[in-house]
Amino acid sequence: MSLRRRQRPHRHLARRHRWGRVLPGAAERPPAPFGPDAVEVHARALRLGDEWCRTVSVTGYPREVGLGWLEPLATHPGRLGVALHIEPVPPAVAADRLRRQLARLESGRRTDAAKGRLADPEVEVAAEDARDLAAGLARGEQKLFRVALTVTVHASSEQALDTECKAVRALCSSLLLDTQPATWRSLQGWATTLPLGVDALMVRRSFDTAALSAAYPFASGELSSTTGVLYGTAAKGAGLVCWDRFACDNYNSVILARSGAGKSYLAKLEALRSLYRGIEVAVVDPEDEYARLAKGVGGAYVHLGAPGVRVNPFDLTPGPEPLVRQALFVHTLIAVLLGEPVGPAAKPALDRAILAAYEQVGITNDPRTHARPAPLLADLTAALDAAPEDQAQMLAARLAPFVTGTHRGLFDGPTTQRPDGHLVVFSLRDLPDELKAAGTLLTLNNIWRRVANPAARRRRLVIVDEAWLLMRDPEGARFLFRMAKSARKHWCGLTVVTQDAADLLGSPLGQAVVANAATQILLRQAPQAIDALAEAFRLSEGERAYLLGAQRGEGLLSCGPDRVAFAALSSSSEHDWCTSDPAELAGSEPDL
Repeated sequence: MSLRRRQRPHRHLARRHRWGRVLPGAAERPPAPFGPDAVEVHARALRLGDEWCRTVSVTGYPREVGLGWLEPLATHPGRLGVALHIEPVPPAVAADRLRRQLARLESGRRTDAAKGRLADPEVEVAAEDARDLAAGLARGEQKLFRVALTVTVHASSEQALDTECKAVRALCSSLLLDTQPATWRSLQGWATTLPLGVDALMVRRSFDTAALSAAYPFASGELSSTTGVLYGTAAKGAGLVCWDRFACDNYNSVILARSGAGKSYLAKLEALRSLYRGIEVAVVDPEDEYARLAKGVGGAYVHLGAPGVRVNPFDLTPGPEPLVRQALFVHTLIAVLLGEPVGPAAKPALDRAILAAYEQVGITNDPRTHARPAPLLADLTAALDAAPEDQAQMLAARLAPFVTGTHRGLFDGPTTQRPDGHLVVFSLRDLPDELKAAGTLLTLNNIWRRVANPAARRRRLVIVDEAWLLMRDPEGARFLFRMAKSARKHWCGLTVVTQDAADLLGSPLGQAVVANAATQILLRQAPQAIDALAEAFRLSEGERAYLLGAQRGEGLLSCGPDRVAFAALSSSSEHDWCTSDPAELAGSEPDL
């Protein structure tokens, strides 16, 4: 029997320019037909134009299924149409059916026992499952569904169709699924697997909630979580890789990759999807790559290095002993500005000068004085100049470029912006190289004061992009290490992103930062760095080869001994906010 669809004559449509103007003399090609030009129905197969197809229905299922048990069908290399039709059963109807089923099973068991027959194991198991399901329905923990699983196999010829059907039925058998071809119902079977929502075969089986949820075709049986952030698709199969870093022992993560491998893109995706979950995000952005994301989601944007933007490192914040804590931070900042630790002879003089600078503006250990305007870096250098020690005057001379010289713009006045919100981005691109490490340290201190505030405790994510800028300085590395150690106590996760794995793994502090990150992400690596990474993360030969040949956005997500290979996945709107490709960004930079 042949069913042919009459083709309607099409009209040539004028092609329009993207601004709406019709180009003269331009015409589009006629649209391709939606379906085949002919359907030839046979007893066991269909001929659709130039190809053949056959439908099989799943009639038997295993007693227990695991997460992602339908994934082998979704990832089969041949062309398959897989339809899963689901019909919920009302709780009252489901309870009545289960009650009748239990009565039949119990009656059969008692009849066998009365006649002295041995108990049937299949009946025992069915009765136990029915009782468990009935109990779950009564407690409201489970629901009952009528489910039909239908598979249509496509091939280029009838002989190839036979071979492909054997392979598909063998695959179903390996999954403990019983299949039957839709003989004399091939047209209905093909219609069942079309995206029409029509089940013409009606070969159904009862499923509970747990079994049906495990049938989700994109479930991954590997490293996954039901409450986390979507990172992408698993490299093996079509499963989705979701991970909840806040469910780990600590909430920190590291992202290591060579330049251009997509590490910042992945960090922006994670930040965006963390915002969906109500997590507050702060970013240290040395290359101004997060500006589009901040504008897209209505976040705050602090452009350090821009005219008039200043940060005062002497500002006090609420908390225990704020004066002492801020004085210790100033010690660290001075060491970073000088490029080396302050010597033991000059450190006492520096400490006295810091306290003297606070005293000059009336700030003491008395909490009532902490609301007064804080001193500036110029006040510190004045206190150092006034000190009798030669070491103090030498420190003042070395700090002159940051007070009266070319680098004074960042410290020449009180803090101009105190950002707040669900996303705060600190851009460091316009800072000179001599101030990049100091700017990173200042922003981290600003972020840490918010994180450590017990009055505003909530889940937070702190992203330090291009962390090698801070790790190359000993004092900056110590600050980052202390933050990695203490972040968990304040419900905060630290993300360290770097393209220079040697700076991170080449020092004990960097190794400690990696050790304190429960989530570790490795993207494409350079051959020069793969040996150090393989030793630090205990990579196998296959994992080494995968990281060396990975495409952009592909990598390994690791948590302890568990690892999964994945590829980052984003929507078109997410891509517009996260991309940093110069070819895509040409002429589309946001005004900030």
